[in-house]
Amino acid sequence: MAEALAGATALEERMKYQFTDKDLLRRALTHPSYGQEDRKSEHNQRLEFLGDAVLGLVVAERLFAELPQEREGALTRFRSMLVKGNQLCQLARELDLGSYLRLGDAEEAQGGRDRDSILEDAFEAVVGAIYLDGGLEATRQVAREIYGEIETRLDRQTESHNPKGRLQELLQPTLGNESIEYRLVEESGPDHLKHFSVEVWIEGTCKGEGSGPSKKLAEAAAALDALEKMPVQN
Repeated sequence: MAEALAGATALEERMKYQFTDKDLLRRALTHPSYGQEDRKSEHNQRLEFLGDAVLGLVVAERLFAELPQEREGALTRFRSMLVKGNQLCQLARELDLGSYLRLGDAEEAQGGRDRDSILEDAFEAVVGAIYLDGGLEATRQVAREIYGEIETRLDRQTESHNPKGRLQELLQPTLGNESIEYRLVEESGPDHLKHFSVEVWIEGTCKGEGSGPSKKLAEAAAALDALEKMPVQN
């Protein structure tokens, strides 16, 4: 079995959090494949379940506090961008989380340390472990440290998903590049707390709306709204 927990002090240093109960950290870093080979070891699936819920809460709290002009729909979209899929994999890789995982030999041989699904689950499990070890406020502080500036994270996720590019690729073959227009319909708030509302128009018809703390995010949200409203192509 692949045991990589010994150097996990470096992981604690990266998160700026020291566990009181080291067994919680050990469990969070233990993949089910390790538990299959060592029946005495508890794996991280239950902590993953808890961490998913806690992470959703602390990110929602922060969005609610830092983006007071955004409506529920935009906040929901931003939260999803920050707590799901490739974002959690990215955060896990920034922490070098894969290096500390306890994996079964077969999983290790198959490259499990860098598998997206394993990294995502382990990240959520670590969040759950921090919550049990230090409480909600400690989890808030660690999440703030790991995520950094929320708007910067959202910008990176927008670039990764690229809804504007996807919309253009979908329409360009039949309508051309000039068929899409993004219109700024509202800009409000002081410089440190801006709010933008944008519509995307396709051949003279409004097909999507979006808002965000930057024009870039608002345009991306409008493009995503248009994509979601389009009929599914068979």
